[in-house]
Amino acid sequence: MPRSPPFAIDNSLFPMAHSEIPEVLCFPRPQGPPIFLGKVPRQVPCATTAQRCIRTNDVENVGHTARHHTFFEMLGNFSFGDYFKKEAIVWAWELSTKEFGLPADRLWVSVYEDDDEAFELWSNEVGVPLERIKRLGKEDNFWTSGVTGPCGPCSELYYDFHPERGYFDADLGDDSRFIEFYNLVFMQYNKKDDGSLEPLKQKNIDTGLGLERMARILQKVPNNYETDLIFPIIEKASKLANVSYGTADDQTKRNLKIIGDHMRAIVFLISDGVAPSNVGRGYVVRRLIRRVVRTGRLLGIKGDGMEDLEGAFLPIIAEKVVELSTNIDSDVRSRSHHIFEELKREELRFVQTLERGEKLLEEKLANALSNAEQNGTAPCLTGEDVFLLYDTYGYPVEITKEVAEERGVSVDINSFDMEMEKQRRQSQAAHNSVKLAMGNGANIAEILPDTEFIGYDNLYAKAIVQSLVIDGDPAAQVSEGSNVEILLNKTPFYAESGGQIGDHGFIYVVEGENQPRAVVEITDVQKSLGNIFVHKGTVRKGVVEVGKEVEAAVDVKLRQRAKDHHTATHLLQAALKKVIGQETSQAGSLVAFERLRFDFNFHRPLLDSELGEIEGLINEWIEAGILLQTKVMPLADAKRAGAIAMFGEKYGEEVRVVEVPGVSMELCGGTHVSNTSEIRGFKIISEQGIASGIRRIEAVAGGAFIEYVNARDIYLKQLCSTLKVKPEEVVTRIENLLEELRAVRNENSALRAKAAVYKASVIAGKTLLVGKSEQYRVLVECLDDTDPESLKSAAEYLMETLPDPTAIVLGSCPGEGKVSLVAAFTPGVVNLGIQAGKFIGQIAKLCGGGGGGRPNFAQAGGRKPENLVSALEKAQADLIATLSEKGN
Repeated sequence: MPRSPPFAIDNSLFPMAHSEIPEVLCFPRPQGPPIFLGKVPRQVPCATTAQRCIRTNDVENVGHTARHHTFFEMLGNFSFGDYFKKEAIVWAWELSTKEFGLPADRLWVSVYEDDDEAFELWSNEVGVPLERIKRLGKEDNFWTSGVTGPCGPCSELYYDFHPERGYFDADLGDDSRFIEFYNLVFMQYNKKDDGSLEPLKQKNIDTGLGLERMARILQKVPNNYETDLIFPIIEKASKLANVSYGTADDQTKRNLKIIGDHMRAIVFLISDGVAPSNVGRGYVVRRLIRRVVRTGRLLGIKGDGMEDLEGAFLPIIAEKVVELSTNIDSDVRSRSHHIFEELKREELRFVQTLERGEKLLEEKLANALSNAEQNGTAPCLTGEDVFLLYDTYGYPVEITKEVAEERGVSVDINSFDMEMEKQRRQSQAAHNSVKLAMGNGANIAEILPDTEFIGYDNLYAKAIVQSLVIDGDPAAQVSEGSNVEILLNKTPFYAESGGQIGDHGFIYVVEGENQPRAVVEITDVQKSLGNIFVHKGTVRKGVVEVGKEVEAAVDVKLRQRAKDHHTATHLLQAALKKVIGQETSQAGSLVAFERLRFDFNFHRPLLDSELGEIEGLINEWIEAGILLQTKVMPLADAKRAGAIAMFGEKYGEEVRVVEVPGVSMELCGGTHVSNTSEIRGFKIISEQGIASGIRRIEAVAGGAFIEYVNARDIYLKQLCSTLKVKPEEVVTRIENLLEELRAVRNENSALRAKAAVYKASVIAGKTLLVGKSEQYRVLVECLDDTDPESLKSAAEYLMETLPDPTAIVLGSCPGEGKVSLVAAFTPGVVNLGIQAGKFIGQIAKLCGGGGGGRPNFAQAGGRKPENLVSALEKAQADLIATLSEKGN
C-alpha cells in the first residue's frame, strides 16, 4: 500500500490483547472496541495487521460453498482517530487495483443505504460507475461489535467473475458471480443499551481483507480450496483415500475440502497451545478433529491410510500443513512432534467413540424394526435418535442413513433438521446475548476515570468515594446493613484478574480522634469497563456518602496468602515444564486465600514420582530464598525475553514482568512475594483430570500450607491413638485390618450365596410347564432381600439343575429403594429368538430401572421395589405367552 500506516503482525490465534469469543476464537475486530470507545489509550494512531482466525459458528457450510472456512487469514488496516472515510476508500481502491492488479471494471462496491458520503466518494473521488455501486440495508452494511459498543456503516468491495452478465438485476449475494473480498467499517458510533447511536468522539477505521479470497481471485481458481494455501492438503488426503480430486463426484470433493480446511485450523490451534477437551477452546479443536476423522472414514480411509489399520491418518495429513506453514510460522515446525502426538491420541480415542456409536445405532435400528413389526408400520429411525448419535457420539448422519437403508429402515431427516435448527438457535441466542459492557458499574464507568491502583506497594490509602451502587442503581449515600459497590479514585485493593481473587478488607469513614463513623467490610473487588475497580461489600456501621474521604485498608494476612499462592503458581508452572515437558501449557488458574488451582494441558495422569519431583523442586526454590524481580517493559521486549503469558489475561503495549531469576519469567499483574522464602512451604493436595487432555493440580502454600500440615498431624495422632500404634506402623495396621475385613466379607458372601442356592433348590419344583407338549419350563420367583451376586448364583444353579429348555427370572429387593433382577435362558429357549438381555431390560423398566446382558444370561436393576411383584407377574405372563406361541 503506497500510504501504509505502521505495520503490526500477530501470528498467534490468541494474541495477548485478544478478547475471547467462543465460536469466533480470533478476529482482529474484538481487539479494538476499548480503543474505539476511548477507554484504552491508543498506542499508535493507525496500524495494519495480518491475523490468523478461527470461526466455527457456520462450520456446516465448509465444503458446500466456495468461500466458507473455519480457518482463514485476515489482513486489515485500522485508524484510531487518525484517517477516516475518504482515505480508507481511496487506499482500498489503490491496494486492490494497483498493488494486487485487479481489473477496475471487475470491481463492484456496496455502501450502507443512508451513507451518501461513502456513495459520493466511490463515485466522484474514485470513479466507480454508478451502476456498480449498490446501496444495501442494515443487515448487510452496518457493522456492530455486539449488543452494545462501537459500530458504524461499512462499505464492501466485490470481485465480478462474470462481467458478461451485465449490470441489470445484478445481485451481490450471488456466490456464483461475486465474491466480497474487502470490508471497510467506518466505526463512528457507540450503540447504547436502548439501541440508540451515540457519535464517538474520535472516528475510526476497521477493515478486513480475506487472504484466501484474494488468493482465489489472483490464482484464477473456482474456489478458495483450490488455491495453493489449501489444495496441497486436499491432494494429500486424496492420496490416503485413494481417490482423484479432479474426477471425484461432488460429495467426495466436499469431504476432501472439509479435511483441507479443518486440518489447517487444527494444526495451528494445537501449535498455539490448545489441547482437545470438552470446554472452551479445547472443544473447538476437538470438534474439528472429530469432523475430520469421520469425514476420512466416509472417504474410505482406514487406519493411517497406508499399511497400519490400527494407526492414525491425521498426523500424516498434518505433515503437509506443517510443511506449508514453515516459511510463515517457524514455531509450527518446532512444535510438530507435539502436534502429531496429540492428533494421534485424539483420533484413536475418537475411533473408539465411533465404534460405541455404531453399537447404539444397532440398538436403535433393532428397536425401530421391533416397533414397526408390533405396530404394523414401516420401520423409521426418529430424528431425535439420529441427532443423539450425531451430537453426543459424533456419528455422521450420512453413515446413519446408509446403515439404516441397508437394514430397510428409513430416517426421519425432517425431525433431525428441526433438532439441528433448535441447537443453532440456542447457540446464536447465546452468542447475541454477549454485551461489551461489564458489570453493574458499566454506565457509570463511561463518565469516570480509571481507578489508580497503588496496592503493589501500599495496603492502606486515603481515597475519595466517586460513586456508590446498590443493586445496579447509583446512590448518594448508603446506610448500615446495605450491600454496596463502592468506586474510589484510588485503591490499595487488588481487583480479581489473572486468576487471583480480589482482596478483602475494610473501608472506613473516620472523623475525630480516628474513631470510625462508618465501616464497610469488603469481600470482593472486580474490574469494570476500562480499569475501574468495584469494591463489593456490606456497610457494618454508619453511613457512607459520595464525595467523602475514606480510608481503605486491605486485610494484610489474606493478601500475604494470595501473594504466597500466586508466586507458588509461577513456580508450579516452571516445575511442570521441567518435569513433564516444555510443551505443557496453562489452561486456567485460581489463586485464592486458602489454596491454589492450576489447570494445564497434558494427556495422562501424573505419576506419583513426578508429583514428588515437582514438589521437591518447588520447595528447593522456596528454601533457596530467591529474590523476585518485577519490571515494566514494552510487550515486544517481554516476548523477546521469553516471558510466558498468563491464561485468559489481556495485555497492553506496556506489561509487568514478574521474574524468579533462574526459574520463571511471566507477564503478570498479580501480587507476589518479594522473596521465595516468604512462601515457607508447598504441598500438592490433588492431581486429577477435569476434561480430556486437561489436568488440574490443587495445592497449598504459605499459611495455608502450615494449616494443612498441622491438620494432617492432628488426624495422624488421632489414628495412632485409635489404632494404638506408632505413626510409622499406621499403614501396616490399616492393611491388616482391611485384609481381615475382606476375609469376613468373602465369608459372608459365600454364606449368602449358599443360602441363595438353598432357596433356589427349594423353588426348583415350582416350574410351570408350557407349550403344546408342555416341553418348556418357566420359573419366575421373588427371593426376598437376596443381594445381586447371590441372586446370580441362584440363577446359575437353576440353569445347571433344571433340564433344557427352561426360562428363569428371579427378583429381589436387596435394600431400600433397590430392585435386583436376573434372567437365565437355556439354549432351547434362546434358539426360539428369546433373548435374556432384551427381555429383562423391559421388565426392569417397570421397576424404574434398566439393564441387559447376553442372550442366555442377563442382570438388571431398578429403584421401585413396590413394583417388583407386578413386574414379575408380567415376566411370567410374557414368557408363558411367548413360549406357547413359538413352541407350537
